[in-house]
Amino acid sequence: MLNIQAANVTVMVTNLDNAIKFYTEILGMTLKNRYGQHWADLEGYGLAIGLHPTDKKMKRADNLQIGLKVPDIDKAIIALAQNGVHVKKNNEDQVKLASFMDPDNNTLYLVRSDW
Repeated sequence: MLNIQAANVTVMVTNLDNAIKFYTEILGMTLKNRYGQHWADLEGYGLAIGLHPTDKKMKRADNLQIGLKVPDIDKAIIALAQNGVHVKKNNEDQVKLASFMDPDNNTLYLVRSDW
């Protein structure tokens, strides 16, 4: 069996400073390591994210989303809005979802399930 020591999601970003600010100051993750303008490791809520700068023009893709479970979706939406983040709320019967974008248009979503 493969001996995996750790895992992370890599998020490609166009501006490392802006991305670090968003993920730490707005989402409350912890910056664990930063390697100049080449890479940053963030952790929080049982998730490890690697931020990797790219100079390529990025297109928004729907092949990756980061979900964040919250106890009160309305309070979370207000907190994001106070930081200038536009949130789109979608109420389902048993699951409440609200999606938003990071500075590079990567999709994140809040989730609150009632089951």
